[in-house]
Amino acid sequence: MSNTTTDIKTPQTRLTYDDIDLAMQLFGEHNRNLAKIADALDIQITARGNTVFFQGDKVVVELAENILNQLYDLLRDRYPVYSNDVDYAIRVLSADDHCNLKTIFKDTVYITNKKRSIAPKSPAQKAYIDAIRKTDMVFGIGPAGTGKTYLAMAMAVAALAKGSINRLILTRPAVEAGESLGFLPGDLAEKIDPYLRPLYDALHDMMPYEKVAALMAKGVIEVAPLAFMRGRTLNDAFIILDEAQNTTSEQMKMFLTRLGFNSKAVITGDVTQIDLPSNKHSGLVETKNILQGIKGIEFVFFSKADVVRHRLVRAIIKAYEDLDADKPKPAN
Repeated sequence: MSNTTTDIKTPQTRLTYDDIDLAMQLFGEHNRNLAKIADALDIQITARGNTVFFQGDKVVVELAENILNQLYDLLRDRYPVYSNDVDYAIRVLSADDHCNLKTIFKDTVYITNKKRSIAPKSPAQKAYIDAIRKTDMVFGIGPAGTGKTYLAMAMAVAALAKGSINRLILTRPAVEAGESLGFLPGDLAEKIDPYLRPLYDALHDMMPYEKVAALMAKGVIEVAPLAFMRGRTLNDAFIILDEAQNTTSEQMKMFLTRLGFNSKAVITGDVTQIDLPSNKHSGLVETKNILQGIKGIEFVFFSKADVVRHRLVRAIIKAYEDLDADKPKPAN
């Protein structure tokens, strides 16, 4: 446990942890985690032994204490806290100081072949995996780097490992949704491979390369362009449609009606990154407008606050959002 006291002579709050080894892990090498929190919250934080000293606005200091106490509780539960976890904790608790990090971070979705656990890192990610567990069709919509595809892939691989599905099908619209592959050099596989490569990358991050290859050879795992879904009924399968903002209305309707018995579909996309010709409407935008409210279909929306890539990705997304906000709106 930690104890908080206030020094009467100085406007300084101190926080002492009973396990010095865990405290050292919490503070980070050369107190880097403390420095990260201090910089993010614009307060002063120093440490001596297993005691932390805070100086700054009372409300902000209480937030810093909350962040450290919740991370310390995770460490006591043998949850490894990395530098990125500190970033996520700052972001999550700054937005809602009533959040319980344990309920988010410890909801392990899948353990990779490298013994690394995949778990949500924000309330939206937690809501997303809960939606995938509960419903047969989930739409994950939001900017790049928010874990939409990666978490869906982890849920799919976990379902395959448990035997609750027989097939894993991963699909994307190819070549800016037009799927006009004829002008590209090489055979069909060589033409479509660059557009499906991100799906392979996620798969290989979770399973050994040889196992992925063997399951693909058996048809248990299938990675294919969206056009290959036409005319099929997909039973006992977990299907992920990635980059769905680049489907046309017709393609999206075709895909959604492929869902068979004991199957689950997750559709991911970023409606700010539509590459369709100007005369084509995005199937993902259309579904957002017409399918919300249907029982058994859930929409989960992500924002830049859910970005789990390098911190610069969040800054870049915000910069482009600011640019779009400053652009003059077209006249009606």
